[in-house]
Amino acid sequence: MITVKARSESEQEARSESEHGSRSESEQTARALGDQVGIAVAFLGRASTVLQHAPDLVDTVISGTMGLDEAYAVARENKERANGAEAQLARLRAEDPRLADRVVEGALTIQGAWAERKARLEEDLRQRRVATNLLCEVLPALAQIRGSRTFAQYDPELAPPGRAVTREVIEHAATALAEIAAVWKDRDLP
Repeated sequence: MITVKARSESEQEARSESEHGSRSESEQTARALGDQVGIAVAFLGRASTVLQHAPDLVDTVISGTMGLDEAYAVARENKERANGAEAQLARLRAEDPRLADRVVEGALTIQGAWAERKARLEEDLRQRRVATNLLCEVLPALAQIRGSRTFAQYDPELAPPGRAVTREVIEHAATALAEIAAVWKDRDLP
């Protein structure tokens, strides 16, 4: 239990460091860890299950008040409950009440609801990536024009078909920039 707890804490520290730009060493596999400290992989697996699904029992096991097997049995029960349909529905209700309602109505299975939720999250991430890439491409280029004479050299006859810059386009761009600035201010972005 001590080994698994220490490994978990060191992995959390490594992840924290890697989020701040440092590269962490790759995580050890359970088998490599077991070989290194002379503990059977099965015991490490049980201890990991306790750490994940009954973290309140970790120190009890370490102190010897409760045996690993007993804590593992509790952790397995917790895991089964967490993966049960009621728990999944409760979690779905917290994350997406409309999908949970569709499950209760019988219009969707719990598995179908989670699949739809995952698809929505993936689509949201895709849209955020596209928007981020677009803004990162357009705004720095627009910022480079500021203070230059580039705009004074604009020739509508040389504009690509369908991409001419008109007063209306400029007004829309100015409105978009004002909206972008407001969002950045609201989100306290740099």
